Formats: sequence, C-alpha cells, structure tokens
Amino acid sequence: MSKYKDKEGGNEVASINAKWVSWAHTVFAYTAFLSALFVGIRLHYHKIVQNEFHGYPDEWFPSVSATIGDRYPERSFFMIFIALTSGPRFALVTLWYLLAARPGKALPKFVAGVGLFRTLTCAGWTYVTSTDDHDRHDIFMISYLVATIPWTAGCIALSSPNTISIRYRKYLAGAFFGAIPPMVYFYIQHKVHRVAGAYTVYSFFEWSLVLFDVAFDAVTALDFEKFEIVVRDVKGASKGADMFTQSAAASEKRKERGKAIPGAFNGKLPWFEIFDTVAEVYHGFVFWSALTGLGVVIWYFPLWHMGISGYEAFVMSTISPLILGIKPFRSLVTHNLRASHLLSLAGLLAWQVKDPARRLFTVGFGVAMSCLSWAATLSSESVHRARLESKISAWIIGLVMSSAAKFAWQTNNPIWPIMHAANGGYNGTGLALAFLAVLRFTRKAPLNTGAIHGGKREGSSLLAALGIGGLFFGLHSLLSDTSTMILWVWEGYPVRGPLCTIHGWLTLAAMTGGLLAGIRAPKLVSTWPAYGLGCTGVAILTLYHNWLGYVGALTTAFYLTAIASPVITAASRGCPATTFGLGFFIYNLMVLFHVWVVAYAFVPGGPLVREHTDWIMITMMLFIGAGVLNVTSTSSRRQEPRERPSRPQHRKYHAWALGVINVLFLGVAFRRFPTNDYKPYHEDSRLITAGIWTIHFSLDNDMWSSEYRMRNLIRELEIDVVGLLESDLQRIIMGNRDTTQFLAEDLGMYVDYGPGPNKHTWGAALLSKFPIMNSTHHLLPSPVGELAPAIHATLDVYGELVDVFVFHSGQEEDREDRRLQAEYLSKLMGTSPRPSILLSYLVTRPLRGNYNTYVSKTSGMHDVDPRDWDRWCEYILYKRLRRVGYARVSRSTITDTELQVAKFVVPTTSAEKADIAALESNSEARNRKVGEHDVPEDWRFPTIFRGKGVRGHRYHVFDGPLYYNSS
Repeated sequence: MSKYKDKEGGNEVASINAKWVSWAHTVFAYTAFLSALFVGIRLHYHKIVQNEFHGYPDEWFPSVSATIGDRYPERSFFMIFIALTSGPRFALVTLWYLLAARPGKALPKFVAGVGLFRTLTCAGWTYVTSTDDHDRHDIFMISYLVATIPWTAGCIALSSPNTISIRYRKYLAGAFFGAIPPMVYFYIQHKVHRVAGAYTVYSFFEWSLVLFDVAFDAVTALDFEKFEIVVRDVKGASKGADMFTQSAAASEKRKERGKAIPGAFNGKLPWFEIFDTVAEVYHGFVFWSALTGLGVVIWYFPLWHMGISGYEAFVMSTISPLILGIKPFRSLVTHNLRASHLLSLAGLLAWQVKDPARRLFTVGFGVAMSCLSWAATLSSESVHRARLESKISAWIIGLVMSSAAKFAWQTNNPIWPIMHAANGGYNGTGLALAFLAVLRFTRKAPLNTGAIHGGKREGSSLLAALGIGGLFFGLHSLLSDTSTMILWVWEGYPVRGPLCTIHGWLTLAAMTGGLLAGIRAPKLVSTWPAYGLGCTGVAILTLYHNWLGYVGALTTAFYLTAIASPVITAASRGCPATTFGLGFFIYNLMVLFHVWVVAYAFVPGGPLVREHTDWIMITMMLFIGAGVLNVTSTSSRRQEPRERPSRPQHRKYHAWALGVINVLFLGVAFRRFPTNDYKPYHEDSRLITAGIWTIHFSLDNDMWSSEYRMRNLIRELEIDVVGLLESDLQRIIMGNRDTTQFLAEDLGMYVDYGPGPNKHTWGAALLSKFPIMNSTHHLLPSPVGELAPAIHATLDVYGELVDVFVFHSGQEEDREDRRLQAEYLSKLMGTSPRPSILLSYLVTRPLRGNYNTYVSKTSGMHDVDPRDWDRWCEYILYKRLRRVGYARVSRSTITDTELQVAKFVVPTTSAEKADIAALESNSEARNRKVGEHDVPEDWRFPTIFRGKGVRGHRYHVFDGPLYYNSS
C-alpha cells in the first residue's frame, strides 16, 4: 500500500490491490459458516444432528440449516460474519462488472444484476429463518439457488483470458452442480423413505455446495490482481490545496480503461434474436396446448352419453393440412401465414364460450388452423436450413414448455379450454402473449410459396407421413405430461420407483437432452442402432415396472425428442398435404387405437384390441421406423457440402430457452416437494373419516376442470381417507392429467394413484391423511366387460394398522363379471385380520344378489347402514371398527355421483377391541342410532351442509347425517 503519492488528476491518498476484496469475501464467508459449525458442535451437538425422524447415533453430522438456524450463539456467529461479508460481496460484484463491462454489451450488466440479486436473497434466507416464516425463507432460498445458474454461467462466459481462472471456475461449477443430484437423492431417502443416516450424507453434500459456492467467487482473486483500488483526493483536501483541473492525459487514461479486453464472451446481447426465440417457443407452446386440450373437450361428450356421441369426429381437426394439396388453397395459406396463425388462436378464446358443444367447435377450428399453419410454415421454410431448424426446434421446445407448465399447474394447462379463473386458469394472459408471439413469429416473409422446386420433392411422402403419425402420437401420449410414464411404472407402496413430484424433472431432462442431440447430431440419432435403442427403451417401459421400467421411460423420452427434428425436417421437404395431412390422419388413428384398448366395452370392434397397449407401442415404433427410413434414404441421396457449415446462432438461444424452462421446473419441483407430515382432522378422538366418490374424470357438468371444487368439499367434510373412482386421466383423450396430485398436495395427504394407465382401467385412487405402509393393486376377473380395479392398502392409523380397500366393479350388463369380482374381493377382504374399510362402487341393491357376497362371513364386513335401501353404486363397508356416523352429500354439478362419508373410531386398547368384537354378531346393538346431541362434538359432521347447504352440496336422502352409538 502506498500513501500520499502525487498522481495525475489528483493526489492518491491510498491504494490497495483488488484481489484483497476477494480474499476478504472468502475469509468472512467461510468464517461465518465454519464458526457456526464449530460452536454448534461444541454446545448443541445432539440437538443439531437430530431431525424429524432420527437422531444420534444414526445421524451424526448436522445440516447447514440446522447449524445456522435458531440456536444461540451459533446463529449470532453466523449472522455477524455474514454481515461482515456483505461489504466485500457488493465490492466483488461491482469489481467484476468493471472488469467485464464493454461499450454496447448488455451481458455484464445482466450478470452484475444477478450478482446483486443473489446477495439480497442470501440476506433474505439468512435473516428470515424457516422458523420465522417458512414460506418466505423457502422463496429466498429457491431464488438464490436459481440465480446461481446464470451467475455461474455468466462469470465463466465473461472470464478474462486467464486459463487458470477459467479452469478453476469450470471445475468448481461442475463440482457444485454435480453435488446436487446425490444431495437430492439422499434428501428423498430421508424425507420420503425415512432412511436412518441418509440425512447425514445429505448434509455433507449440502456443506459441499457452500464450500464450492464460496470457492467459485474466490477465483476472482486471480482476475482482480490487475486491478488496484485507489482513494484519490481530486480537490487537494489532503494537502489543503484548491480544486484543480484534470489534465488531458488523465482523460486519455480513462478512455483507455474503457477499451475492450479480449475474453471468453465478446458480443452484443442480441435482443432481436432473443425476442424471436421467445416468440417461436411460446407459439410452439400454444400449439401443444391447443392439441392436448382438444382431447379433453371431445371426451366430455362420450362421457355424458356413455358411448359414442358423434362429437368424436372433431378428433379429425388435425388433418387440415390435406387442403395444402390444392394449389390455390396452398398459395392462399402460404401468402397469408400471419392471418392463418392468428386464426389458430381461436382455440385460446374458447374459455369464453360457455356452451360445451360450441366450445368444442371453437377448439376444433383453432386446432385445424394451427396444424394447417404450422405445416405451411415448415414447408415454406424448407429451402433454408437454419430457419427450418429454428422453427422445428421451437415447435418441440413448445412441447417441453407445455409439460413444464402442466407440472407447475399440477397436470392442468393454464390456457386449456376447460380452465378459467375459478380453477386456476390464465386464459386471458395466455391469449395476449400468444397474439404478440404470432406477430413476432410471422414477421419474416415465407421463402417458398410453392413455385420453387417445380413440385419436385425429396424422399417418400408416404414414409414421412407414417413417421409423423407415429412420432406425434409418441410425443403426445407419453411426453405431454412428465408424470405419465412415471404412473406407467407405479406399483404402490412401499415406494420402489419414481414419484411424480420428485422425479418428474428427470423426464424433462431426458426430453431436453434428446432434443439437443437431435439438433446437433441429426445423422447420429437417425441411425438404425439409435432406433434400436429407442425400441429397447419402449419395450422396457411396456414390460417392466418401478425403476427398471423408468429407465426405459427415460430412454424413450430421449429418443422421441431426438428423432423429432430429423423426421420433421424430412417431412417438411416433402409434399405437406401428404406428409402432414396424412401424417396427422395416421396420428388420429393411433389416438383412437389408444382409447379402444380401454374403452373396448363401449366401442365397435373394441374386444379385438382389448388391453393391447403392447400392440400400440409396436405400431408406434414401426411408424417411426418408416420415418427413419425416409430420413436415411433422403440423406444418402442428398449431396452434402464439403465445407463444414457454420453453426446456426439460433441453437444457442434455443439451448438457453431449454435451460430456463428446466430451471423454472426445478424451482416448482422444490416448492412441490412432499412434506409427508400430514395430520388427521381429529387426532385426539382417534377418528377416521372415510369417503367414496366417483369423480367422472374431473370434468364437471359444464365442461370445467373440477379439482378445485372437489378439494373444497373434501376439506369442508374433514375427510381423512377418500377413495376416488374414474380417476385415471393419463390418456390423450383425457388430457394426460392426474387429479390426485393437486388434491394430495393441497389437502396434505398421501396418495396411491392405483393401477397405472397401461393397466386399461378407468382408475381407482386412494388419498389418506395417514401414512400408507403398504399397498397392492388388483385387476379383478372381467372376462367380458371392462376391467375392475382395486387397491388394498394398509394405513398406520394412530399406531394401529388399518386396511382400506378401494374398488370399482363392472357394469350392470356384465352379471358374470360382477359375480366373479364379488367373490374375489370378498375373499381378499376376508384374508385381512386387521380393522378394514371398503370404499366401493358395487352396482347392486342392498340385501340382494352380490351384496350378500360382499357382506358375508367370508369377508367379515358389515354395511355402514343396512337400512339405507336407496343405493345402487356407492357403498361403504367396514369391520373391527366402531362406526359412529354416516352421511350422503349431494354432488352439485361436479360429477354424476354423490359423495358418501362415514366416521369410525379406531380401537387401541384391548378392552375397546373386545367390545367391538362382541358386536360382530349383534347387528341390533351395532346399528343402534342416536341423535347428534348424543355424540361428542368431534364425531359430528359439519353443519354447513344442512338445509340448502352450500354451493349445491347438502345432506340428502336422510336430510342430515346419521349417528350411531353401540355403547
């Protein structure tokens, strides 16, 4: 350090090398964490290694949050030194900006802004602990982690030409992000599986993130060596001098400092290209939103007609590109692409159409225009490799974005026609953004209006059409929701495979990797060995379950998105009327095939394809193979330029778009991570309130998604365990949705989805406030009619094991099916020695026929109220429990079936169990009814449903709940 040197432009009072800012930041930051760790271990070791499930000696090393949390004095040590770190931190960010700033470059400003944002969010999660405000603490922490990605990438991109510092940054960044997957894995082992010792291993990875994060910023000491921080007296105050005028030489020196220094990133931030990318990707998202929403609004009609309604013809809306085979029409569309794309937004306006049939017409028109516009656009861009690749990339990234949006909205799309403000829709916002995106998307004139090539096309249009049909079916049926394939491999509790909320990102990551591979190495992914790998993945997905099945799912996701770009590129160079028009027709046939395998009892020819998902998957891959054959034959005939073509700039921006989508997905996944700390409503009374509801595929009478309304009723009735029937929505025609995710997360319940979508049932699911210790899925005998799903779950209810069965029997017409199913389920329930509840859809009259098989000595089950004669479908049965209440609640317009609810007290002492056992043969005492005032308040049903009730829900049949007291 030097003092009082006379310099040009003033007197230098003091100076210091800027590297000491980095050293100060590093020392203070490490001291903050390590001093808290040392003091915590010294004073509160056993307390800070204790977590919600395990303690010492199973857990023997504390997590970061436990160390720096609320305990005194370690929290004070941490906060004091973090406060001391803030000064060097702000200085470090400022110096980095000064080092990287260049005239006309926006990236350094952006990175500096991210650096300041990270500093402020660090203060947020430091000084607002999870105890103070859990939600805000998590928001600050998530924001900090998300901002770390652009900060890390930006610092590497802007690094000065110092090979040592660049190498260190890459190593530390790789170590930081490489530590995240194992950290998440061990957190899941702790939080979900409650493995002893897993939290200690998690803690080591968590601490490593802290060390790598601080070390990454410490590398700036190598860059700042060229900087000197100077305190200059510009008015001579340090010597008592008057103001002086800066010399021309000093001004020149300042100008020299502004000159560019070579670095790792030297380019002006291309805002126009970024806007183009955002518009293209969002427009692709709109296409997939419209296409995936079409099936849901079509499904509404056969659902209410209980068979083919005629409205299914709208599935053919996608074949509109066929009219491009008519020259005048093709010329009209190609010369008016902006108008055509704007008309495709009609589907987004459909939420304003209240009548279901007219809403379907609106959506069908929008999808038709969307398919027509995209086919014409790709055909017109086919003569320019980079522009065509950009459009195709955006189209498929739109699918990735759609899947991410559905994950954020718990498998609903916020701009679907079944969404509106009352159930979480953002239709108006989505439409406004879509309008702006179309204007940007269509700002360039079409390159090929049909005159080019003189009608000569490359490759086989028929093979290309087959490829398009198989590809779009695969993308839509398997990848339009990240939970679809996870539910294919789901087998119940204990968890032996992936979970939708925790592992959904792996599906998105596989899609991302595949898409990038297909764009950057189209020849490689178009080879027959790559096709063989894709077929292997599909076979594993179809034949196996749990983690092995999911490996096949990830392979399938990677291959489908990888082959998408080459297949669509080859199709774009063919006749669009054939490649896309016929291609979408083949896709439609696959969609119907996809429905026929489960709806075989209601459609012509259905029994021929009954339960043959394997045939669907084979057909899909054969069609994709035809597309690959077209790609390879076209590539072999095409004369490639000898010179290596330059990499199109759009690839970089599309890669960043994928990165942003993945980061946002991870942020949502963090917020959706299950807490698994759910509590029943009346724990002190040992009460279990159980319900059964046929939810009609989560579409209400007016064609709106009904999850929010179901949530409200279940919560207000204080239901602890509920069986949901007709709950499997993971098919194209139903939107690839999963209502149980929203209900479980919003109500705080464990969930078993039941038999997966590849089991060919209409669905049976279980939601429980009590931990599910074990569950098995059953497909009951159904030689003629639809398959009958059942769940047999064992719950931990106040320390007692209680079995819950959820079951949907066959149709009224299939008497033999229902007889066989009754015998099967009766024996299954009879094998359980534990207290049990059946939540079911039986299709029988009380005291008649199969009723006497379900309620029998074989099963040991009792009817919740044998004197309730007005039943046909829904029944609640029980054994070895004390039933204290029963109610039937009207459905309003949510579905076509009421909600039945019963209350039980779980016996825990030997005396209570003996009393209940004594009532097994005494039906009169067991079914003795009492008034509401004769039971404790905790046993009573809510009063809001008396009389006219609320929102169309009221106690009906009995005009109020029934209560029982056998004591």
